Amino acid sequence: MTQTRKIAVIVGSLRKESLNRKAALALARLAPPGVELEIVEIGDLPLYDEDIEAAGVPGPWARFRDEIKASDAVLFVTPEYNRSVPGALKNAIDVGSRPYGASAFAGKPAAVMSLSQGAIGGFGANHHLRQSLVFLGMPVLQQPEAYVGGAGALFGANGDITDDGTRDFFRTFIEAFAAWMEQNSEPQVASGR
Repeated sequence: MTQTRKIAVIVGSLRKESLNRKAALALARLAPPGVELEIVEIGDLPLYDEDIEAAGVPGPWARFRDEIKASDAVLFVTPEYNRSVPGALKNAIDVGSRPYGASAFAGKPAAVMSLSQGAIGGFGANHHLRQSLVFLGMPVLQQPEAYVGGAGALFGANGDITDDGTRDFFRTFIEAFAAWMEQNSEPQVASGR
C-alpha cells in the first residue's frame, strides 16, 4: 500500500476571496494520486514575541507548529506586498521557526508560487521568501518557477481555473513539486516513517 504524502499549504493572503487561496485549492484538485494538500491557516497567529513564548506557547502557535511538523512538505502560495511577502506570512514563518533549534520547517521540501493581478506575478515576494526558506534549511523547488500574473482573470465563479494553459501549468508545477518532495524527503524507516 502506498503512503499518502501530505503537503501543508500556507497561503500568504488572509482575504476570504483571495486569488492565492483559489490557486492553492486549484493545486489541491490537480495533485497527483497519493498527494494531499491541506491549507494551514495563519490568520489567528499572534505576532511572534519571545516574551509570550516564555510565558507559555499560545494555542494557535502550537497548532500551527504541529500541523507543519505533521506534513511531508510545505507549499507557499503568496501575493506580493511592497516587493516582499505579506506580514501575516512572515509572522507565520517566525512562529514556525521558533523556539531556536526546534524549527517546524527544518529539512522539509518547499515550493513557492506567487500570484498577482500585475504582470510580474509577485516575482519580488517569490524571491524574497526563498531567502528565508534557504535559511530555514528547506530544499526549495527551483524549476518550474511559478510567477502567475494576471491572476484576477484566471478563476471562474466556482474557483476552477478557466484557462487550459494555466491549468496545465498548475498541474505541471504540482507534479514537479510532488517529485521534488519524494527526492528530498527523509528516508522511510521500517516503522513507517
